[in-house]
Amino acid sequence: MVLIAGPCVIEEEGNTCRMAEKLKEIAEAIQIPFIFKSSYDKANRSHVRSFRGPGLKQGLEILAKIQMELKVPVVSDVHSPDEALEASSILDILQIPAFLCRQTDLLLAAGRTKRAINVKKGQFLAPWDMKNVVEKIESTENFAILLTERGTSFGYNNLVVDFRSLPIMADLGYPVIFDATHSVQLPGGLGSASGGQRQYVPALARAGVAVGCDGLFLEVHEDPSRAPCDGPNMLPMKDLAEILKSLMEIHHLLREVKH
Repeated sequence: MVLIAGPCVIEEEGNTCRMAEKLKEIAEAIQIPFIFKSSYDKANRSHVRSFRGPGLKQGLEILAKIQMELKVPVVSDVHSPDEALEASSILDILQIPAFLCRQTDLLLAAGRTKRAINVKKGQFLAPWDMKNVVEKIESTENFAILLTERGTSFGYNNLVVDFRSLPIMADLGYPVIFDATHSVQLPGGLGSASGGQRQYVPALARAGVAVGCDGLFLEVHEDPSRAPCDGPNMLPMKDLAEILKSLMEIHHLLREVKH
């Protein structure tokens, strides 16, 4: 099982590098492979004045520094074909945001970079609909694909997780990641920003691991109360180690049962 983790968005170089280093230490202590995630641009924000990040050029420079100095793979969101091409010079994994998961030109451009592609399943899609997404990327002869479950729209300002989606997407032949932090998001729940219920992240993460996901996606911050975006659904860094320990116990137990 792999851990994809980091703050929602790059705020500035100092605290982003500090959080990446701490996350690497935690992951190494628990012996879980680690990929650092943070967005250089949050293009889909609730409000026009919402913080988006430093942008492509500066953001990639910060991610490249983390990649080089900490020797960890890095992933970030891409939003257009041109951006996918430029970002692929640095990123180990290109992430397709949930709201863009059906954008054919973006998927094809990302696939042609031959980088690994992590596609967030849209909140509006059934898990079997991801077959079409996979086939678009496969048409570029790129088979380094990850599929991520992040909850499904359930009425206004709410998401639910149908855990059947994990084995359904796994049947497509690619690793499935469970995003436990975005799954507790309340989209637009604060009016001009999204809310969240981080108290449910550990429970959902345990369920995802028990079902048999191949990895966890967790947004983590040293002080979520001061994060410029997605603070209500991000995990505090101080809680991560204990949560991961319990998740790895479930993971190891599941492997024993299977064998």
